[in-house]
Amino acid sequence: MISLHKIIYNIGVKFRNPSYYMAMEELSKSEFFSLEELQDIQKKKLFDLIEFAKENSAYYLKVLGEIELNSNDNLYDILNSLPTITKRELLDNINEISTVNQFNFKKIFNSETSGTSGEPLVFPRDEEWDSYHRASIARGLSWHGVKPYCKSLYFWGYTNSKKNKFKNKINDILLNRKRLFTFDENSIKNMILNNQDAVMIHGYSSVINEVAKIVVKNDLSLKNLKVVKGTSEKIYDSYNEMAIKAFDRKIISEYGAAEAGIIAFECEHGKMHINEETCILENIAGQAVVTNLHSKSFPIIRYELGDAIILTDEQCDCGRSHKIISEITGRVGKKIYGYNDKEYPSLTLYYIFKNLAIEEDICIDYLAEQFEYGKLIINVSGDLRKDIEDKIRNISFRYFGDNMNINFNENQVLHDMTSKKTDFKSYLR
Repeated sequence: MISLHKIIYNIGVKFRNPSYYMAMEELSKSEFFSLEELQDIQKKKLFDLIEFAKENSAYYLKVLGEIELNSNDNLYDILNSLPTITKRELLDNINEISTVNQFNFKKIFNSETSGTSGEPLVFPRDEEWDSYHRASIARGLSWHGVKPYCKSLYFWGYTNSKKNKFKNKINDILLNRKRLFTFDENSIKNMILNNQDAVMIHGYSSVINEVAKIVVKNDLSLKNLKVVKGTSEKIYDSYNEMAIKAFDRKIISEYGAAEAGIIAFECEHGKMHINEETCILENIAGQAVVTNLHSKSFPIIRYELGDAIILTDEQCDCGRSHKIISEITGRVGKKIYGYNDKEYPSLTLYYIFKNLAIEEDICIDYLAEQFEYGKLIINVSGDLRKDIEDKIRNISFRYFGDNMNINFNENQVLHDMTSKKTDFKSYLR
């Protein structure tokens, strides 16, 4: 019998992402292609993306205009002829890179990076790009026996305007998802106890680790759980040890970024397979450089992610030929410590500055540092008015209460943009 949640999900997909089923069909068909077949797909899509970018993006017309493509060339020879692009260059050339004023896309979504660098990127994502993004996640989940409409617990989000809260609530209903915004012990306990039919837990790895500790401490369980999925932060061995104690399974990894798409997904045999049909991942001097093959509304071509990665030629027992990432060392989830050793996930800073941007329309480039328990120093790149300091403290109070003293340093050099920037550095442990 078809479940109500599946019906609701399919109706939502039909109206929001009409290209989704086409994308799913392609990804399902190519799942066990040979590496040569996958690279043929990549080469064709890369040619299409470059030609589209040259025709519709002022930035890429200037950067790639003199480059002539030859279909007889090797895929990586073609890539090596193209320049890389940094986050700074994306931010400085948003309008010139975008193609939405030159090409009439049927539907555009506004997308935003997490802003872990302190400087979020807001860019247009066309419907087909968005559909391949969602289909890539759905395919990855299918490797673990999970459908995208299965009941899930979502430890990811932020408080914001009533309008956006309502929008999040509708999305969560359509996806059969329960979202938690506050991460105190009682809230987590209640979420676990009231959602015993949950099939998946997903969110920031550092938060999942804290949830697992509470589950173990209170002898809780989720009998129907199939997947614990972490994203956006490094998954430490200690996190997996705690997850196994709490959920009888390790945290699987979904590696990607809003602008780069789903780059890799962990299979049922514990290997991180690159999503070859939608991206090309290069390892240049140990650093991840990615091309999003469906990013036509905002072309992402040889983008320097800043993550340190290790690729391997190892073959996986799952039978898929998609190349494997053996290690991602550039995505770190740390803890912030309040008075009396009280712990907070580092993503708390993301929520604070996300709310500042949404509620007050104030975007700040920042780097938080902690040298003492219960004290945070927030370094900013420019001047900071007293009223803005007060707004940051007021928003911070929602998360830290009286457990954190916050001070500010103005006009600081935060980052040289040669590698991935962090928004938080701890010198405690």
